[in-house]
Amino acid sequence: MTDLLALPLTTLDGEPTTLGALTGGRAALVVNVASRCGLTPQYGGLEALQREYADRGFTVVGVPCNQFAGQEPGTAEEISTFCSATYGVTFPMTGKLEVNGDGAAPLYRELTRVPDAGGEAGPVAWNFEKFVLDPQGSVVARFRPQTEPGAPEVRIAIEAVLPA
Repeated sequence: MTDLLALPLTTLDGEPTTLGALTGGRAALVVNVASRCGLTPQYGGLEALQREYADRGFTVVGVPCNQFAGQEPGTAEEISTFCSATYGVTFPMTGKLEVNGDGAAPLYRELTRVPDAGGEAGPVAWNFEKFVLDPQGSVVARFRPQTEPGAPEVRIAIEAVLPA
């Protein structure tokens, strides 16, 4: 287990956990999410990835964040209800976290050190930024918000870290 997997988190239900417990030793796609964003329909693509790859050792981990134009203002219960009723979300979600700035969660302080395909590391640009992790918790790819969950480059990165 890497340091990233050992970082403490809280589930959307308020239970203490770690990233490693949420991923269960599987490859993962960690995504900061929001319910009132123009990119919110990406929840559908995220759930499609979850359903397609779950049996092959993969999970999506949603991380609600209200840092971008207040687009995730709801309570944990409201977020859970919205995701379930609107997009049929079955993947694990954390409690709300900050992803940038002085209040950034330790998870995002680590994730944002990783550059995207253009070689740019640093702050999360907006809601729905995606990080692909291998089963050991190493970040192997980073995709900016406009990259759809089902984009070929995302699928290639996920498939590269799935168990044989």
